[in-house]
Amino acid sequence: MNKMDGDMYQHQTTEKETQISEEREAILACQAGNKTAYRYIVEKYKTRAYYAALMYTKNREDALDLSQEAFYRAFKAIKRFDTTRNFYTWFYKILKNICLNFIQFKKVRANSSDEFDETSMHPADNSISRPDEIFEKSEQSKYIWKAIDSLNENDREIIILKEFDEMSYQEIADSLNIPIGSVMSRLFYARKKLLKKLELIYE
Repeated sequence: MNKMDGDMYQHQTTEKETQISEEREAILACQAGNKTAYRYIVEKYKTRAYYAALMYTKNREDALDLSQEAFYRAFKAIKRFDTTRNFYTWFYKILKNICLNFIQFKKVRANSSDEFDETSMHPADNSISRPDEIFEKSEQSKYIWKAIDSLNENDREIIILKEFDEMSYQEIADSLNIPIGSVMSRLFYARKKLLKKLELIYE
């Protein structure tokens, strides 16, 4: 590693440590009763939460409503949160349960391609944007989303967590309560299935 690469790595590491520190301070403030501090958490994770909910609901209005509900419930339970843990993996479990309960209530199958609506895969809130703006604006994005949507629930979930939420293997394992080895195996086969579906689309 040359000096430039070393300096860049150190900068990225320091920046990440700063973000973790700021997040922990915000959570501690929330636990002390400071509601304003929770805005930092919401702003940081609202895009990820929206797309995670959209993965289940396939409807932008429902995804926005459910992600907001998840933030509300997380705040109500924030005093029980262990600040030594990763916040988003804890929050994701809350969000997932809300989405699954919603789907069950509405009698909607999360993996049904019949419910797919291309227009619903775009944010209802202009303040929400994808981490990768180029991907969102691409003409090919609708085909990629169709391919992802056609995967079964488990494959779709792990693809979203890794490729879009950019979770580490450990974070995915914590979120899904499965071993890291299972994460790697499921992700490997999910990627193969997704690639095969994309090849069929572009033939």
